[in-house]
Amino acid sequence: MKIFKIIPGIILSCLIAVISLWIESLFSVHIIGASVIAMFIGILLNSFLNKTEVFDLGTKFTSKKILKFAIILLGLSLNVNTIFQVGKMSLLVMVFTLLTCFGGGYFIGKALKLNWKLSNLISAGTGICGGSAIAAIAPTIEADNNDVAYAMSATFLFDMLMIILFPIIGRAIGMSDEAFGLWAGTAVNDTSSVVATGYAFSEAAGDFATMVKLTRTLCIIPTVVVFAFINLGIKRKNAKIEGLNERDLKANFSIKKIFPWFILGFVLMSVIASVFTIPESFVVHTKTLSKFLMVSALAAIGLNTSFSSIKKSGIRPMVHGFIISALVVVVALVVEMIMGIV
Repeated sequence: MKIFKIIPGIILSCLIAVISLWIESLFSVHIIGASVIAMFIGILLNSFLNKTEVFDLGTKFTSKKILKFAIILLGLSLNVNTIFQVGKMSLLVMVFTLLTCFGGGYFIGKALKLNWKLSNLISAGTGICGGSAIAAIAPTIEADNNDVAYAMSATFLFDMLMIILFPIIGRAIGMSDEAFGLWAGTAVNDTSSVVATGYAFSEAAGDFATMVKLTRTLCIIPTVVVFAFINLGIKRKNAKIEGLNERDLKANFSIKKIFPWFILGFVLMSVIASVFTIPESFVVHTKTLSKFLMVSALAAIGLNTSFSSIKKSGIRPMVHGFIISALVVVVALVVEMIMGIV
């Protein structure tokens, strides 16, 4: 039976997730997220396991199906009503940072001759919420594991710099707790890095940065839908070039087939969290489960990723990630200054 064939890969992915979460807990400050750790462990193990097929079905199932379920569960931790209160202040900053990421990212990706999937995964990770955005968009545009791994690495490396530099810059220019929290929440990529950066400045800044970051997470919804349609358009265009007739195009590339249905589950969970009073302990447990499953999925992606394949892409994706991240940092700060928040 197929279910027995996927179990070894699921177990291995979950085991790596347990180890990665334990390693993450060893740091007094959230310097590196468990998702990144899990992905790198998976990549390291790939070279030893690539000759066996016993884990293949399970890791592919985990990297796709379980990943989508983890994203659906994440929605339950996002109370839209609370987030919108913070969103009123952060919306303008986020609009400009997202335009910078995807607008600037398009031209930078072209200049560096990166494929559009990798370029946009890096932009999404930088503009929305690091690994969660990359993980949500990857199956929608059918990105391969190497692109996911490279996008995660590019956003992670710049996050490490921001954790150190942001508090120093914030204090040097005399930012208030609220201003710094807004800056960190809109310009730092991954959630764990936002938390680390915000609380390194002050507790109040950390609380506000975390809430702003949750607001950014909602941008996953429209972004995933937009990229689903972009991917459909590109596939239809390529199919026409290959000579498929209109009937075949409709059969193979319909909206029903490419629409990211899992994002509706994400929205439904957010609505439930906003409309009904859910015990905080239950929300905490579902968020913990969501994180564990997402870490497991990133471990599975790593297990399916060859380090030698990543090396072939060279330094260009890292350059892309560095330029986009630097632009977002500057744009977010400038917009705050214009708004008179700093």
